[in-house]
Amino acid sequence: MRSTVLVALLLTVTLALPACAQVNDKAIADVKAGKLTEAKASWWGFDATDATACLQAAINSGVPKLTVDNTGKPWIVEPIELASNQEITFEKGVEVVAKKGAFLGTSDSLFRAINKENIILRGYGATWRMHRDDYANQPYKKAEWRHSLQLKSCSNVQVLGLHLLESGGDGVYLGTGKQWVTNKDILLKDLICDRQYRQGISVITAENLTIENVIMRDTGGTAPQAGIDFEPNSSEERLVNVVMRNCVSEGNVGWGYVLYLPNLKASSAPVSIRLENCKAANSVGGFCLVTGNTAEAAVKGTMAITDCTFDNNRTQGIQLIDVPATGIRTEFTDCTISENNLGSPISPTIMLATRQGADQDLGSATFRDCVVRDSLKRVPVGFVDMVGGLKVVEVTGNLIIEQDGQRKDVKLTPEVLREWMPVLSLKSFPKYDMTNKSLVPVTPGADSAKFGMPRFNLRDVAKGVLYASAGDTVKLTMRQYQVGRYAVKPAPVVITGPDGKEVQKATLPETSGQDAIIEFTAPATGIYRITATPDPNQARFMASSHPLNLTAEKEAVHFISSVGEVFLYVPAGTTEFGVRVNGEGLAEGVKASLCDPTGKIVEEKDNLAQVYVLSATLAQPSTGEIWSLKLAKPSAVTMEDFDVTPLGVPPFLAPSKEAMLKPQ
Repeated sequence: MRSTVLVALLLTVTLALPACAQVNDKAIADVKAGKLTEAKASWWGFDATDATACLQAAINSGVPKLTVDNTGKPWIVEPIELASNQEITFEKGVEVVAKKGAFLGTSDSLFRAINKENIILRGYGATWRMHRDDYANQPYKKAEWRHSLQLKSCSNVQVLGLHLLESGGDGVYLGTGKQWVTNKDILLKDLICDRQYRQGISVITAENLTIENVIMRDTGGTAPQAGIDFEPNSSEERLVNVVMRNCVSEGNVGWGYVLYLPNLKASSAPVSIRLENCKAANSVGGFCLVTGNTAEAAVKGTMAITDCTFDNNRTQGIQLIDVPATGIRTEFTDCTISENNLGSPISPTIMLATRQGADQDLGSATFRDCVVRDSLKRVPVGFVDMVGGLKVVEVTGNLIIEQDGQRKDVKLTPEVLREWMPVLSLKSFPKYDMTNKSLVPVTPGADSAKFGMPRFNLRDVAKGVLYASAGDTVKLTMRQYQVGRYAVKPAPVVITGPDGKEVQKATLPETSGQDAIIEFTAPATGIYRITATPDPNQARFMASSHPLNLTAEKEAVHFISSVGEVFLYVPAGTTEFGVRVNGEGLAEGVKASLCDPTGKIVEEKDNLAQVYVLSATLAQPSTGEIWSLKLAKPSAVTMEDFDVTPLGVPPFLAPSKEAMLKPQ
């Protein structure tokens, strides 16, 4: 009786095991001997808890055609290396799933091919799944390179029909495995790149790349968070003969289509990219092209965008940033730009812009029969000049504008462009000469409660100057705060003395909002310079025992989401001066008011996204005065990053009159 029950139990267990759990030694031998050119991955076995060895052995067999068969359970694997000269078909219903607790390496990808050729990956109805949310927590080190598929310096690769889900990086990444060797002859077709951490697709370098019928949706986690991002890392890389056709980018935290090309130069291979019948919707923006903007930095080439639709995005439908008239030629034909940027009524749906450091006029763009549909009454095309004095040239063609119940065809003549995008003329002031000058407090012995700056958030780098006498015990309290989803890491702080030598090092904790107490004894009387680097996050000077000012000596003071009043010193003999203020990201800005010593507003400007100079002309030369700049939320753009630089006066900003330092 017992033996009958035991036999029955063993039979039940055996029948419950998937047939492919057993290794098929004869079939494997026939593959090795070349008798079989097609094989099933399960011939090399199947383990429902970890099938890495089985699947990797099947790939390493070199069989020309391999089928990853549907075992009824997921193929749970650690990172898999692909082989050259192989076609792999993932049967309908197959799931390849990243093993939980594995992928601890920062660049561990589900599948990877480096310096390989002649690969076909076919998976209609199959899914590759990773665990995006897991990688944001211990024991994982934060990274953005745990891709679903990583191709580096590969050629003749086809990726067809797969659903790529929740990677810790990109759905597909095209990079370099050997220096300056580009990916060549690549086809990505009928893919779904779903809920990726960084990008649906990232293209670092490629030649003869076709992306067709691909959906890139719901990307979110770490910047740029785009549907697709073309972003070479060096001038030797290339984007040549790239075609996107019938693609959809939607619901992304970042842009739909990003082409970030400042690392390409005028000497790089000319870019050639074409988008046909593609769509971007319900993302931050539609199409964004960024290049370098100097004679040496501006890459050449052509970009054709035909029959594309950019709808219902939170900012612009189209942005062209730092694209000079001598650079890439962009052509938009029969495109529709509809109901974008509705939250910013003063900011148009098509935007051209310069960034700081640009020195070339913008342009080299043609619009042919493109429809701009806008429920807000505003100009369809705008220009944000972060430099001043640059203009838009060689923008031609026509726009069909549907606005306010009317439809009109507008030819883009120089007169129309000047009306929509006037040249920004800024008053200039000579740099204040600090040669052979030191700084001293305006109010010696003032209450140290006035020296802190807890309301002012300083993005990327926080730089301050502090006055102390020899032998003083100096005490600073600083904090680091997280910006968005950027990882918070320990931020270094370096303090140098009047002689330029380092006197103290410290670190802002990686815990957002935690105090760092920094103390040192001043070895000499004079100015001590503090540099904290929380990049890409923010820092604050919470308290100081000694007078402390922010410094814009070498670069602007970079604030983020800060309101309040800062003070500046106007030395005796000054007859005019200014303060340069600009936002960042085109839709980010601030309201700024320049006030005289009595608090009276001399000049005020709202919604400062592009660069502007608030200026003052004094009826009588200054006798040595403290003026102020009030910073407030703008009425029509987002308050986030913005820069402030005093011009014609000492480049320092104090949190109070009592903390003000002046040239001796």
